[in-house]
Amino acid sequence: MPTKHPTRLPIWHGTIISPTFPIEVLLRERILEIYRNRRRQQKCAILFLDLDGFKAVNDTLGHAIGDLLLVEVSRRLLSIVREMDVVARLGGDEFAIVVQHIRSRSSPQRFARRVINLLNRPFTIEGYKIHVGASVGIDIIDASEMDADQILRNADIALYQAKADGKNTARLYDPAMHAAVTARRQLEVDLSNAVLFKQFEVFYQPQIDLEAGTVSGFEALARWRHSGRGMISPTEFIPMCEENGLIEELGAQILEVACKDAMAWPACVTVSVNLSPVQFKSGNLPTIVKDVLEKIGFPGSRLELEITESAIFDRSSGIISQLSEIRKLGIRVSLDDFGTGYSSLSHIRSFPFDRIKIDQSFVRELGADAESLAIVRAVVGLCENLGIQSTAEGVETHKQLDVLQHEQCRSVQGYLFSEPVTMSETMKIISEFNTDPPKQISIRRRAA
Repeated sequence: MPTKHPTRLPIWHGTIISPTFPIEVLLRERILEIYRNRRRQQKCAILFLDLDGFKAVNDTLGHAIGDLLLVEVSRRLLSIVREMDVVARLGGDEFAIVVQHIRSRSSPQRFARRVINLLNRPFTIEGYKIHVGASVGIDIIDASEMDADQILRNADIALYQAKADGKNTARLYDPAMHAAVTARRQLEVDLSNAVLFKQFEVFYQPQIDLEAGTVSGFEALARWRHSGRGMISPTEFIPMCEENGLIEELGAQILEVACKDAMAWPACVTVSVNLSPVQFKSGNLPTIVKDVLEKIGFPGSRLELEITESAIFDRSSGIISQLSEIRKLGIRVSLDDFGTGYSSLSHIRSFPFDRIKIDQSFVRELGADAESLAIVRAVVGLCENLGIQSTAEGVETHKQLDVLQHEQCRSVQGYLFSEPVTMSETMKIISEFNTDPPKQISIRRRAA
């Protein structure tokens, strides 16, 4: 039976502490005790660790399975520490380890890597094979440090930096981290406010139909104009939204704005909106999309939703069933960044995609790299045989365009035609291309 009290886990070797006890207070006392009893020049280290992917386990398999997973994590941690060391669960999926008598500054980093490798091994819980990882923050306790609270804060800051650096990694505390972590935490506050007060903008990049020579649609791209830092890249704020539970609300806002704006375009021009894999976690995405379409009065046939291969790779979120519900609304679905990381024909077989977007990393090398040409040719041919639209992203030169036209790619987008622009500029782009007769595809990159 799943434990009803996941906090009733080993706190230090062989001891179980009631959840009514203030665990962090006990940990501080233990640190001070170790410090007082240490020999001269002996050093200790404290490791804070946080499970990567634990929330997804709770969301998809339930809290009972999550509780059992925490028990197994505790057992693994206890299996690699010495009798003199301390293992504590601070709450949630956060743990602390105090390692005594370290020989060098590199020793705790090697131990942290051992912890990470140990927790990277799959867990089997109630018949489920579960994969999680761990991020670790480290602070070394030396003779100059007597403040247990500061030691804990340092380890927490180092953990925060480890997660910011990509997770599944360890970072040793450095005083320079404090300013960086403080700045990032402030950015997270600003991001939360930006979502709350709908401060995001939507820019649009045209997709060009190579056969007709016209704008067939626009890809909607979220932009955040921060009051102090200026325009912040989506590669920075989207992962933060995913981590902080803001992505569902932000995604709904961007979808609504994009559909409203697209109402002003000719009926033949569509709009595509990117989806994060995290937006599928709650299972509410089809309802959210339907509500937006009904609110705006926007036809589903003019909307395209883009997902990445990594989303399809995660079968635990019911993505295929949700995409099937979305397709019933007349919405098209495209597979974005095809060819990077998770490529498999099984992904295409798992769902009838309307479009495959060839990643710009292959387009960039066209004319210079034979392998990139072979991949583009194969993808375009596959799309033709399966009746799927092919689109090449990141087209920046006429040479790339010539190759894509020769290979009979159906559509393209990139800076050769236009950078992402504001809504007011989309009408100018439409009028430039969608003339009668259509404007020839010879336009060079538009001035910024």
